Amino acid sequence: MAVLFGECLLHCPSFHMKPARNFDLFFKFPVVSCKNLQRVSNDITANEKIYRPNINISSVDFNEAHYIKLLTRSCKFRKHGECLYFLEYMINKGHKPDVILCTKLIKGFFIERNSDKAMRVLDLLELHGAPDVFAYNAVVGGLCKMNRVQSAMVILDRMRRRNCDPDTVTYNILIGSLCGRGKLGLAFQMLDRLLQDNCKPTVVTYTILIETACNEGGIDEAVKLLDDMLLKGLRPDTYTYNVMLRGMCREGRLDEAREFIKSLYADDCQPDIISYNILLRAFLSKQRWGDAEILLSEMINRGCSPNVVTYSILIGVLCNEGKLDQATAVLKEMIDSGLKPDTFCYDPLISAFCKDGRLDVAIAVMDYMISNGCLPDIINYNTILAGLSKSGNAEQALEILENLGNLGCPPNVSSYNTVIHGLWNGGKKLKALKLLSSMISRGIDPDDITYNTLISCLCRYAMVDEAVSLLRDMERCGFRATVITFNTLILGLCKIHSMDRAIDMLAEMVNKGCRPNETTYVLLIEGMAYDGMRSEAAGMAKELVAMDAVSADSLKRFYKTFPNIDLVGISSYSYSCKANSKVIAAVCWTLAARETLKEFKFYEHHPLHKPKQQVWTTLGARVRVELQLYN
Repeated sequence: MAVLFGECLLHCPSFHMKPARNFDLFFKFPVVSCKNLQRVSNDITANEKIYRPNINISSVDFNEAHYIKLLTRSCKFRKHGECLYFLEYMINKGHKPDVILCTKLIKGFFIERNSDKAMRVLDLLELHGAPDVFAYNAVVGGLCKMNRVQSAMVILDRMRRRNCDPDTVTYNILIGSLCGRGKLGLAFQMLDRLLQDNCKPTVVTYTILIETACNEGGIDEAVKLLDDMLLKGLRPDTYTYNVMLRGMCREGRLDEAREFIKSLYADDCQPDIISYNILLRAFLSKQRWGDAEILLSEMINRGCSPNVVTYSILIGVLCNEGKLDQATAVLKEMIDSGLKPDTFCYDPLISAFCKDGRLDVAIAVMDYMISNGCLPDIINYNTILAGLSKSGNAEQALEILENLGNLGCPPNVSSYNTVIHGLWNGGKKLKALKLLSSMISRGIDPDDITYNTLISCLCRYAMVDEAVSLLRDMERCGFRATVITFNTLILGLCKIHSMDRAIDMLAEMVNKGCRPNETTYVLLIEGMAYDGMRSEAAGMAKELVAMDAVSADSLKRFYKTFPNIDLVGISSYSYSCKANSKVIAAVCWTLAARETLKEFKFYEHHPLHKPKQQVWTTLGARVRVELQLYN
């Protein structure tokens, strides 16, 4: 096994890894019985709309046990509205609410995201019973999940007024919710309140804070928390140490992470396979193949066998580097070892074979995947559809798409977008439009990619008016056009030599709050050149190059457009403003005055993006006059 891993890793070039899988913390809140209930009151809130089941119980003299059975049955079948009705009727008859059932009902309403009725149950429990810490924790947890952290904090005061002290679980819920929203400072304040209430933080408490500190404050802050945790006599578990490992690897401190794993053995805490996978992924992402091989050997020698994730990391690396034969060998070794590959193992192979143009092999891998008991997901099918569409086999892709429903994997909007694009590019415009109609009739709404795909296809066939109409329809449907959308339309307008409309599209783009990028202006420059305004376009290109506001790729494009003009043989300016402001200034140098004023007015009302005055001093004489008139 180690030999195969070593052979696969030696001399591998760079690659891009999949993001690490996340492992969430789950909290379980035990429920206990509470028998010391207060005497009930007959004060039921009047005129409140409640759910009334189609059951006549007014003439039946139920005792408390019968009501408990009704409540239990309703909760069991998740008929929470019916359960609330029985609860209120029970209280009105002088019976006490059971805290355990009320806690279950509170959780049920929060699962349905009905916080009002959940709070109604808590109110009834406070008025006619004795809520315990578990009931309050259910409310705090439900409110936090609904992003109502401030309301959850108010519950703490209600608990104290009823002499029900919050426990560590209460604070863990609040700390976890604050950390999940990136509010590390408030989470530390909540930790202080926990200590003031004589509650003892647990390993879970510190693990939550350490994980957030790694993401927000850096690994050094997390190390301080770990030291504080150890000083309080708490013993970190493997999950806590893995959080630290991820933080170190994220900051590129791999040598420290390596020593950290070694130190765990000295502390009598065995690293698990997750620990090794974290470091293995990090080593490979930094092209440290030798260290990765040593790590794998050490892992196996210590009795920690590779799991599915380990193999998927290796397969992904080899596939990204085009070493498909070795990746296939690793997959075979994995199956021979008794592990069952999942979609994360097959997907890199399918994608790599499609990218390599070996669609027949990609389809064979998918067939083998199915025969091996691993059903492909929509991502796998979309990969095949994309490969077929790009290779000119859109008709075959359409056949697969139409059969996906029968395979138990209904297509999504991405599936349709891929095939529509392939059909259109293959000259099957009518079929593409029919497929779009079929998609909508099946209840799958187009997304922004659908619109952008069709706009691109229309512009490619010089159907720019239709593309602009589709843009209007896209906006009416609530989708916001992106810079890619506008750039596609500007390119289409430039190709049909409609520069006035292209400039109008730029003005519309800016007025709608979509900031142009470098590509936008490069397209306009090339469009002006091909439309006969070569001198103006060359002047604009020189300004962009002089301000160092274009990339190397754009500079190559300019040399192709202006082969006989020295674009870098002019003096360079020194500016402290952003590159985007420089680009705008250079474009304004050649745009008509009204377009300049439109852009200027937009940035005038956006102080964060407003170009500095020294940028405007570079404008041409005509623009300078217009700016004086504006001021």
